[in-house]
Amino acid sequence: MDTVALAAELIQRPSITPNDAGCQELIGQRLAKLGFTLETMVFEDTTNLWARRGTEGPVFCFAGHTDVVPVGNEDAWEFPPFAAVRHNGYLHGRGAADMKGSLAAMVVAVERFVAHYPDHQGSIAFLITSDEEGPFINGTTRVIDTLEARQEKITWCVVGEPSSTSQFGDVIKIGRRGSLSGDLAILGVQGHVAYPHLAANPVHLGMPALTELVNTEWDQGNASFPPTTFQISNIHAGTGATNVIPGELYVQFNLRFSSELTSTQLIERIERVFTEHQLDYKIRWTLNGEPFLTDSGELLSAAIAAVQETTGIEPELSTSGGTSDGRFIAPTGAQVIELGPVNATIHKVNECVREADLDALTLAYVKILEKLLC
Repeated sequence: MDTVALAAELIQRPSITPNDAGCQELIGQRLAKLGFTLETMVFEDTTNLWARRGTEGPVFCFAGHTDVVPVGNEDAWEFPPFAAVRHNGYLHGRGAADMKGSLAAMVVAVERFVAHYPDHQGSIAFLITSDEEGPFINGTTRVIDTLEARQEKITWCVVGEPSSTSQFGDVIKIGRRGSLSGDLAILGVQGHVAYPHLAANPVHLGMPALTELVNTEWDQGNASFPPTTFQISNIHAGTGATNVIPGELYVQFNLRFSSELTSTQLIERIERVFTEHQLDYKIRWTLNGEPFLTDSGELLSAAIAAVQETTGIEPELSTSGGTSDGRFIAPTGAQVIELGPVNATIHKVNECVREADLDALTLAYVKILEKLLC
């Protein structure tokens, strides 16, 4: 029950992004007793922790985040969201599954591992941020920049995102699609609807181009990734009056893209469509992350074996879902996977995690360490 107890302590700290609320201090105290060197990196409003035990390679890293999303309507919760109530075999609270349960499992797993193997090979590290649920500007990406600048490399990384679907261990995430967002303004000429010849309606001008993008087959995906998708998420024009032709059309869209395409290729293709349709436009691009993939290697083999030995099931290897901080770590050359509890309640009212799953996750993490550092 060590893992459940620590997870409860973390949940009781209301660390709504980017506030860490002392979670990293609590984790750091546990790690310091094991001989970890702690390095707190504060960038703007974000607190990050880099902790390392050992000075030699290979470097095995647990990565995660202490920040959680807002609770929403607190009255809709069965139990107070930061009370960490244990009920009928479940631990309830914001962050239980995403991802304070995983953080607790990581810490307890390392405590058990070091107790049995104090002279293990290589190094064990923790990379923990309070900016994963926020704008992801001052979190893991800034820590990685710092490590890269001093040539400190991660060999293997397990991200504790809630990867499982129906039962713990049924899915291991081996990568994620890329994410590219566009904030588009199509410019026209405002005027009176009774005098359309004196105006230029940006909605009418822009719809053919947007329709073409919506209907484009970007690629067919590959063995690891589904096809690239284009989705319009927000659209707005007009003053609110029915007799005014708008002067601008604002559109927000996002592409989740496979490894068949790069963000540069997507930007070039989309801007070419706007040019071919002779649009007067402005656009701001935001690259949330390139696709990454770890479809082989020692880390994946160790994780699959650990899950099989712990649960008796064969995990599915998947790249589904949104982005994760693995997108900042993988480009350094590290092997990166995600292994965590069931994700059915994340970001929802009444978020919870099965206590037995946290115990199983802890055991799986111990087995991964044993397979790689013994």
